[in-house]
Amino acid sequence: QVRLVESGGGLVQAGGSLRLSCAASDRRFSVKVMGWYRQAPGKERELVARIGRLGNTKFGDSMEGRFAISRDQFNNMVYLQMNNLKPEDTAVYYCHDDTSDVWGQGTQVTVSS
Repeated sequence: QVRLVESGGGLVQAGGSLRLSCAASDRRFSVKVMGWYRQAPGKERELVARIGRLGNTKFGDSMEGRFAISRDQFNNMVYLQMNNLKPEDTAVYYCHDDTSDVWGQGTQVTVSS
């Protein structure tokens, strides 16, 4: 069974950076489309970024520019680099196997003003 484990969340001041990591236990990871999503309190879950098996990327609305997604095919890892963070980026961030519809447990990111 596919398992996704996120790490790297925490508390950061506005303007700071964080790098989230997602470890996937999946022999077929290299062919999967992987994504990062986030859910803020009282809001719907939304796409942050998605990356295909060849490294092609897609970003959610207003996400491109401050966020970057990457993957390590050899180590079954997906990363989300977040720069110039803003208080409105505060949310639980989830790793998602878009191909198999599997979610990680989420990691909290809190940006203080």
